[in-house]
Amino acid sequence: MKDIAGLRSQTASLREDVARREAQVASLNQQTTDLEAQKTALDAQKTALERQIAALNDRLADTQKRATETTAQKDEEINRLKGTYDNLVKDLQGEISKGQIKVTQIRDKLSVQLVEKILFDSGKAEIKTEGKDVLVKVGKVLRPVKDKQIRIEGYTDSVPISAALRQQFPTNWELSTQRATTVLRFLQDKGGVEGKYLSAVGYGPFRPVASNQTLEGRAENRRIEIVLTPLDVKDVLGELR
Repeated sequence: MKDIAGLRSQTASLREDVARREAQVASLNQQTTDLEAQKTALDAQKTALERQIAALNDRLADTQKRATETTAQKDEEINRLKGTYDNLVKDLQGEISKGQIKVTQIRDKLSVQLVEKILFDSGKAEIKTEGKDVLVKVGKVLRPVKDKQIRIEGYTDSVPISAALRQQFPTNWELSTQRATTVLRFLQDKGGVEGKYLSAVGYGPFRPVASNQTLEGRAENRRIEIVLTPLDVKDVLGELR
C-alpha cells in the first residue's frame, strides 16, 4: 500500500512539473509572438524612415540644383548689368569727368546719379537742352534692358520752396516728384525705354547724400538718381503669362 501511495505522490508531482513546464512553454511562446510583432513594427518603421530619408535626399538634391541654377542666373544677371555699367561709363565719360554724373554698381543694383545743374534750372522741372542730350545717351544704353526695374528718384536740398514758386510746387516733395516724372517721360518718349519697366518717386529733402549746411553739400543733394534693380517676382510671372 505504501508503494502505491508513493507512486501516486510521484505521479502528482510529475503532473505538477509538467504543468509548470507547459506554462513556461506557453509564456515563452507568447514572448516569441510579442517579439515577432515588435520586429514587424520596427521593420515597418525602418521602411518608413528609409522612405523619408530618400524623399529628403531627393528634396536636398533638388534644392541644391535650384540653388546652383539660381546662382548661375544671378551671376549672368550681374554680368549683363556690368555690361550696362560699362556702356554708361563709356558714353557718359565727359560728364563723369566733370563730376556731373556718377555711375555705380553694387552686385545686381546699378545707379546713375545726375546733379541738378545738368538737368534743371533752379526751381524748375523742365529739362535743359544739355540734360536732354545726356538722357538720350542714358536711354540708348537702358533701352535693351529687359530684366530690371528702372526707378527714377528725385531729391532736393532742405531749402524751402520760395514764395514765388509755391503755387506750382507747394513743397520740395512736389518739385522732386515732378522732376522724377519728367525724366521718366523723357526716357520713355525720347529714349525709347519701355514704360512698363519705369517708375518715378520723389523724396524731397529727405535721404541727403551730403550736409545741407554748405553750398557744396546742398548742390550734391539736388539730384536725380536712375536706379536699376532686379524685377519684382510678380512682374516676372506676369511677363510669362
